[in-house]
Amino acid sequence: MSRENFKSFIPADKTIPELTIKAILVGVFLAVVLGAANAYLGLYAGMTVSAIIPGAVLALALMKPFKPTILEVNIATMGASAGECIAAGVIFTIPALILLDVWTEINYLQTTFISLIGGLLGVLWMVPLRRALVVKTDLPFPEGIAVAAVLTTTVGGEKSDKKSEVSSIWLAIGAIIAALFKFGQISLNIFRGTIDGMVSIGKYAILGKEHEGWFYGGTVTSPALLGVGWIIGPKISSYVLVGGLIGWVIIAPLLILASGLPFPVGEYADLGPLIGGFYTIWGEQVRYIGVGAMLVGGLWAVYSIRANLVDSVKEAVLGIKAGAVKTKKRTEQDLSYKLIFISIGLMIIPIFVLYQWLSGSIEISIIMAVLTIFLAFIASALAGYLTGLVGSSNCPISGVTVTILLIVSLIMLGFGATGLEGMAIVIFISAVICIGGSVSGDLLQTMASGQMIGATPKKLQVSMIFGVLAISGVIGVIIGVLHEAFTIGSQSLPAPQAFLMKGIVQGILGGEMLWPYVIAGAVLAFVLILIDLPVLPVAIGIYLPFTLSVPIFAGGSIRYLTDNFLKKKYGSAEEEISDWELAIKQTGVKPKEKAIRTGLLFTAGLVAGEALMGVVVAVLVVLGINLALMETASWWPGLLVLAYVGLLLAYIPIREILFSKRN
Repeated sequence: MSRENFKSFIPADKTIPELTIKAILVGVFLAVVLGAANAYLGLYAGMTVSAIIPGAVLALALMKPFKPTILEVNIATMGASAGECIAAGVIFTIPALILLDVWTEINYLQTTFISLIGGLLGVLWMVPLRRALVVKTDLPFPEGIAVAAVLTTTVGGEKSDKKSEVSSIWLAIGAIIAALFKFGQISLNIFRGTIDGMVSIGKYAILGKEHEGWFYGGTVTSPALLGVGWIIGPKISSYVLVGGLIGWVIIAPLLILASGLPFPVGEYADLGPLIGGFYTIWGEQVRYIGVGAMLVGGLWAVYSIRANLVDSVKEAVLGIKAGAVKTKKRTEQDLSYKLIFISIGLMIIPIFVLYQWLSGSIEISIIMAVLTIFLAFIASALAGYLTGLVGSSNCPISGVTVTILLIVSLIMLGFGATGLEGMAIVIFISAVICIGGSVSGDLLQTMASGQMIGATPKKLQVSMIFGVLAISGVIGVIIGVLHEAFTIGSQSLPAPQAFLMKGIVQGILGGEMLWPYVIAGAVLAFVLILIDLPVLPVAIGIYLPFTLSVPIFAGGSIRYLTDNFLKKKYGSAEEEISDWELAIKQTGVKPKEKAIRTGLLFTAGLVAGEALMGVVVAVLVVLGINLALMETASWWPGLLVLAYVGLLLAYIPIREILFSKRN
């Protein structure tokens, strides 16, 4: 079914409470709480936990005494997303100013200003991008599917018939399993979070020097990534693995053979001389191949959806000419296009004021203010596309930021701003754009779930603005307190992504950038385009640690086996419906559809449980509560339990079919 005519859970002609005071207040509260948790998590571990599913579950829990509608819960979820997005954009960039010695402490006013401008710019650009990326593509938006499945199952609205009913127990079971697994892994320390190792392939004399060859392999033990792989399916998950194989199994070992295994530095020092050395090769060399591929792949992705973007602009122009369009269905109503484009144009003024305040150069500030608007559009489109492709949890927003950082650094290099002041301006500009891209990506994920359940787009957009305002007012204080307590760049708060940003800016403006790797990634992207293979999943596989690609691929492989079993049992009927439709379907569910919907609920539970427990553990860490039962966890218990979760993922969707076959 075309998404243009998608039949949402709440019909377009039905109006129920949505943008209410209680929904906004809960959203604002969650924006601050989840923003703070993710700020610490990002500075400590270099990654954030997608707040979409935890936000939906927490919003439901907080609002349940007030008997909310499904659309009110979805509104509150937007606030949670805003908190995580702003936190991710800020902690990946602003701490680099501390590491570069531009700041000695976090500047609250400047951080607030940057967060506010970036967040609002992301919301504004998302409006014309919504139809182009959510409605007019077939991007899966995996967390959007999961949220829709969670909300329609737990909040509900339409009674399901008993014969085809899919029990919500599978959602709860998935959440409990993943939450307990995550708690045992990172709080009790009885499972290893990452199982990896190195294998020597002998010594070889190359260019007159003898070096030992090494192969690296491993996986993170993550039920959530298994679930994401199952949702996005075998094709996309396979491309992500291919990228990982190119970077980690082919290029990195060749570099080690040619130059030897380096001594681990920075954030990789704690991994040991072998694995830390391998990660150093990846982090300082191979990763830039992924950046180059992402740069070309991102531009190609934007070009590929040019027709959708042009249509959106045409609709915007028509909307401006016609004024408020009252004939549109409720589920197709965005904020006024006229208001949006006027606001985007006016954003040049505060951006110029910000850059003038920071740099003192009027000429550079004017040029970069205009360029920021354009680059924010590119970053928003790219982040939205990546989020729709592999989900918010796996969307490498830091990779999008690095791509923007490369472009901005080259422009500043052209202006001759190569000193510490030039580096600071690059970080400031990249921070605004990174925050905008992060907000747009997550907002589009929630827009996808809104499309499924029947939300009003303009009300979701308004709620996101409230979330942006709330978290922007406190994020500077949060980062400042964390820096004062733990010191950014220390072992207690290593800020790995900020170190990456610092290294790139210093590399380009200091003349030490490893351009051959970036160019190699760009050439790889061109080759993939020529042979008609998707670039971005492969680029993501190169850019992300290989250990993340493995469980995603495993989940996709299990989905392949599930689909094959169902095809053999029922055939490939032409009336097959999409995962979007199955996520919200309550009545008339056929056995084959029931199996897939059961799988969607179970995987939604896996993603929700792990994400929620990640936030809980982050709070425990901030409070200084250590519950570890072992100093060093063994690798095999985690692998066994993860394998068991994989078996459940294969078995649960088809269990009733197996039983009926026996009977």
